[in-house]
Amino acid sequence: MHRPCCCARRCQPDDRVAPVSLCPVAGQGTPATALLRKRGVAYKVHEYQHDPRAASYGVEAATALGIDPASCFKTLVADVDGTLTVAVVPVAGSLDLKALAAAVGGKRAGMAEPGAAERSSGYVRGGISPLGQRKKLRTVIDASATDLSTMFVSAGRRGLQIELAPADLASLTGATFASIAAV
Repeated sequence: MHRPCCCARRCQPDDRVAPVSLCPVAGQGTPATALLRKRGVAYKVHEYQHDPRAASYGVEAATALGIDPASCFKTLVADVDGTLTVAVVPVAGSLDLKALAAAVGGKRAGMAEPGAAERSSGYVRGGISPLGQRKKLRTVIDASATDLSTMFVSAGRRGLQIELAPADLASLTGATFASIAAV
């Protein structure tokens, strides 16, 4: 399974972990990609030119990569009853905080302060990946991901996305699937 990557040139598979493909572009090493390499999980890195004026990081990624926004997911950090929790939802929608709280057995949820999310994850806002976070947090992936063969999530910096199987993301993060996207 080899497809051209986002950089519009045919990248070579990584010999250590097939069918991983990495674009020969500097700056792709992040804690997220390091975790994937270490665990031998198949993934593909997609890079695009981030526009600092973009209103939505996730929608920008989907548009720049020419992919269906339903397959591109954003990583949000919420506070559920005083505990930071990661939510992974499609970029075109929003997070249903009540559904997230219910999914983890909590009562109340609100978005975490941006500084708390950055400190906990080790990533900057707009580049928070559910993978390779500094602190392992409880993670919930929207159930819509189970309908996809692959999904896109942040690779740990703005302008860089990882494509991988939803089951692999869940396995690596210890995530559960639940309907947490607002309809």
